[in-house]
Amino acid sequence: MSSTFGRLFRVTTFGESHGPAVGVVVDGMPPGVRVDAEAVQHELDRRRPGQSAITTQRQEADKVEILSGVFENVSLGTPIAMLVRNTDQRSKDYDTLKNVFRPGHADYATFEKYGVRDHRGGGRSSGRETVGRVAAGALARAALATVGVNVVGGTVRVGSVDAHDRDWTLVEANPVRCPDADAAVLMQALIEKVRDEKD
Repeated sequence: MSSTFGRLFRVTTFGESHGPAVGVVVDGMPPGVRVDAEAVQHELDRRRPGQSAITTQRQEADKVEILSGVFENVSLGTPIAMLVRNTDQRSKDYDTLKNVFRPGHADYATFEKYGVRDHRGGGRSSGRETVGRVAAGALARAALATVGVNVVGGTVRVGSVDAHDRDWTLVEANPVRCPDADAAVLMQALIEKVRDEKD
């Protein structure tokens, strides 16, 4: 898995699920853009685990620390580094998986690519890695807003359940963050069903 993507707005994520922290370095944020730590935190709060019964129950505060590239809430045009410390990792829970490649995870592909493996929570292949992408996305949203672009998003498909409506005001009103109220109910039911069946 590449840790860096983008050309003009270059995003490099770092850290492992059960390491001390995860984070991101964004290079290419234009200078003079307001960087609101609360706006970055808001986006991280939206992705934070343990918010409902259909997400991982790992409890993380996901408190962002902006380490560089911002002065008096304004981007400097230099790389912006953001860090989120891991506080609820239970590495021993993964000891029985040390020699097992889990289906549906990137364990085997990561091992084949790098020849080493961090079995604790998926290491770099964990959903925890998305912390850096979300924080970078908050910066991108701020930069795009300066030219009148508004970014919205939500879940439009889970398994065979499609969202037909696109009412973006509904996204925060359901645990699957779907812009279609009827589809949201069916999506949640499907997620609970496959979870209960351990599928």
